Amino acid sequence: MLVTGASSGIGKETAKLFVQKGYTVYGASRRLERMYDLKETGVKLLEMDVTDDSSMISGVNEILQKENRIDILVNNAGYGSFGALEDVPISEARHQFDVNIFGMTRLIQLVLPSMRKQHSGRIINISSIAGSIGEPHGSWYHATKFAVEGLSDSLRMELKQFGIDVVVIKPGAILTEWNTIARENLLKISGNTDYKTLAAKHAKMLEMADQKGSLPIVVARTIVKAAICRRPKTRYATGGGAKIILFVKKLLSDRMFDRLMLAMMK
Repeated sequence: MLVTGASSGIGKETAKLFVQKGYTVYGASRRLERMYDLKETGVKLLEMDVTDDSSMISGVNEILQKENRIDILVNNAGYGSFGALEDVPISEARHQFDVNIFGMTRLIQLVLPSMRKQHSGRIINISSIAGSIGEPHGSWYHATKFAVEGLSDSLRMELKQFGIDVVVIKPGAILTEWNTIARENLLKISGNTDYKTLAAKHAKMLEMADQKGSLPIVVARTIVKAAICRRPKTRYATGGGAKIILFVKKLLSDRMFDRLMLAMMK
């Protein structure tokens, strides 16, 4: 199996947990040095950048040459680009999609021929509660996660004929470096623009949410469950208030949810 974004957080914990379950695991990241500790646990390391097609082709080919198959792909690599839509350069918006959507999609394309040949496989796409709700300053990030949701639903139907399943994981607030990076991006992009007042309040809210987040192992356990159970759900909300937030979103109208979100940014 292949886990991307294995250098930290959810990806690292997922790779370790699969090894403990007896799986042959390849952990991929563009920062190889940050995975050296994984090698001691039995994870096989791949240097892979999901925005570099040649590195993805090379990584998938290496696994197929050594193992002859890929049964599970966990698309975990990603980051949060935050800032008011007006302030974010289109080049950064494109990079957000390159990492969170096009890299994921390209890896799926690369593993599908072998999965179709063996008439089995499971693709686990890491989305977020951000794929079901909106928030100010998160337009591009949320757009990528909404895209993950639609892509996964369509792909699931497309691949059913080949015995391949597609599952979406929707984490809430998780104690990883994601939150810090998102806050830093937000303040860097919009901390000194006309959006600075709300941006500062939003950054403070994100920091408070981070303090109440779940450990990455919570999501890792959900990923393993989704990967190995015989009939997985199409979606799993997990960790950091994910279930309650999605429940509230269903109860409220869009404008009521907008007011609730903005009220949290005091």
